[in-house]
Amino acid sequence: MSVKEEKSQADLLFQLGRLYFERCDFALAEEIFEQSREHALSVGDDERYSEITSYQLRIAGEREDFKKVDELKLEISSNLKKDKIKPSSRVYYSLGLCSTYQKDNALALDYLEQALALGLSKNDKVGICYAITGLVIVYTSMNKLDEALKEIYNLGVFFQVLDIPELKISTKLMNGHILRMLGKNEEALVIFNECLEGLKTNPSFFMHVNVLCAIGITYMALQKKDQASLYLNLALRSVNPTNLKRLHRILTDKIAELGDVKSASYDLIFNGEKNKLTERKRGDVDFGNQFILVDLLKLFLKKPGEIFSKEAIVKKVWKQDYDPRMHDNKLYVTIKRLRELIEPEIDKPRYIFRAKNGYYLNKNARVLFSETNAN
Repeated sequence: MSVKEEKSQADLLFQLGRLYFERCDFALAEEIFEQSREHALSVGDDERYSEITSYQLRIAGEREDFKKVDELKLEISSNLKKDKIKPSSRVYYSLGLCSTYQKDNALALDYLEQALALGLSKNDKVGICYAITGLVIVYTSMNKLDEALKEIYNLGVFFQVLDIPELKISTKLMNGHILRMLGKNEEALVIFNECLEGLKTNPSFFMHVNVLCAIGITYMALQKKDQASLYLNLALRSVNPTNLKRLHRILTDKIAELGDVKSASYDLIFNGEKNKLTERKRGDVDFGNQFILVDLLKLFLKKPGEIFSKEAIVKKVWKQDYDPRMHDNKLYVTIKRLRELIEPEIDKPRYIFRAKNGYYLNKNARVLFSETNAN
């Protein structure tokens, strides 16, 4: 295969990955991006490597897979030291977003300032816009609303000459959030509906569910429960909890806060404030003072489908180092007791399963988990 053909194939692969990303099919997008990134590294294509890494960071952030974020950080740092690949401002923008998701706003600002400086040094106007958008998000998160609004004004100047649909919608969405935070809920709703109109010509599934979520939260602030329930539940039904874990968590918490949990919609509903579980068929489950069972259940509920080894369970639940002589039977009995409480049919478990190297909660179980304010 010639160099030209190889580049053409790599371009097609990248575009396919981006298509899956826009659909929020992150598993397929990640698989394709991984192949594309290896090719970009092998040929020293800084621009393509940066684009792919930026997308991968955003996927990891939405999945709250911060281990993957750290792995990518190490790779970026290693490549910089070797002078192998020089990341663009888009990479630092994505690193800033991930830091915001981890509630480390100081680190987020540092990354975004690097993104802005890099964009300015290269006269990369698109990179500058991404950096400023990131600053809007962080300033809003820090409740520095005046600074956020100033940056939105700066973006408006850029948007007069640049067409970046994703950032235009994102900026408008943040403007609506700021209005809501200032108590201007009716004005916020106008902005959010403008976002929906804009998405008709520039569709983005990710932005669409974020706007629905924003509208639902705004109706909550207006004490309009029916409208809030409509939009929040519509967004929740659209969200895959594995791909959009962060957004799914926000939505379930808001719905629980609204007091709009419909038992028929979920298999398991956990109220962290009261340590109370409701199972679809069995109803409310009384744990009494069996706090070990509650801790074990919470471990599974937070990460459906993830296999927890015996060592991990013992460490997290009993705060001890695993010793098979001491813990094997204790773990077996505890799992059995938990199953007896939550499984509709103990002989045909549908929630807690045993794997070769541990235990896990059925990833297909519909779970509503809220640490606080559940209803």
